[in-house]
Amino acid sequence: MKPLALPLPLRPISIFPNPSYPLFFYQPKPLPQTRVFRVLYSSLQSKPVKVEDAASSSKPEYKPGFLDHLFLNLFRNKLVQEVGWDSEKPGYDGLIEVANRLMMKGRTNSDTREATVRILVSLFPPFLLELYRILITPIGGGKVAAMMVARVTALTCQWLMGTCTVNSVDLPDGTSCRSGVFVDKCKYLEESKCVGICINTCKLPTQNFFKDYMGIPLLMEPNFSDYTCQFKFGILPPLAEDDIALKEPCLEICPDATRRREVTRAMNVPQCPKA
Repeated sequence: MKPLALPLPLRPISIFPNPSYPLFFYQPKPLPQTRVFRVLYSSLQSKPVKVEDAASSSKPEYKPGFLDHLFLNLFRNKLVQEVGWDSEKPGYDGLIEVANRLMMKGRTNSDTREATVRILVSLFPPFLLELYRILITPIGGGKVAAMMVARVTALTCQWLMGTCTVNSVDLPDGTSCRSGVFVDKCKYLEESKCVGICINTCKLPTQNFFKDYMGIPLLMEPNFSDYTCQFKFGILPPLAEDDIALKEPCLEICPDATRRREVTRAMNVPQCPKA
């Protein structure tokens, strides 16, 4: 014989101000929280994030992928063809050694810049640069072309420079345009350890390449203190005598500068001799 289920007790709840009219409703007692529910709830709760962890992860280190290795090898092969010599070191370290040899090969800084421009031109299929300059550059007064190359630069050149993002720059006409690229910390400058290599194998020849072959003005502003760099597509660079980047002294980490300071302690060397 099964036991009879007893009804739960009813508690009076008055919804009228006059207590002489009580109404009875069934109000179940709150169930105790089960262990299963507590475990599930605790797993859904977000864990506190440490401030230092969030700050350190805001700028993650760029990790090269398959395409990055492809671009590096392509650029290095073109550089080796121009220099006529290759390093025994693999990867990026070998690239930096070949870039140093390019600096030593040129009789003057102008020779080095012209050689670098030839390397940049050789990276593109024939007639592509000319077609871009004729068909794309005139659109929207050059803003469309400037924004396009900014995005392509940020997507395809992180293997060389490190993490970079597209940002807005102020144009000479008073408007702003998302035609800038900000490099968080230039790997090329950090690894080469030389202002002259930055100026003559990157900044000046790249500015000349975009202006002469794609019709897009470019100003590059490297910061030799924190190794950041700001690309400003659509803005003409200043004259050489007004460009402060060309008057920078040698970096403290430059091995040649260390030896030079030991020899010329009594001399004032205001800028990098390679620049």
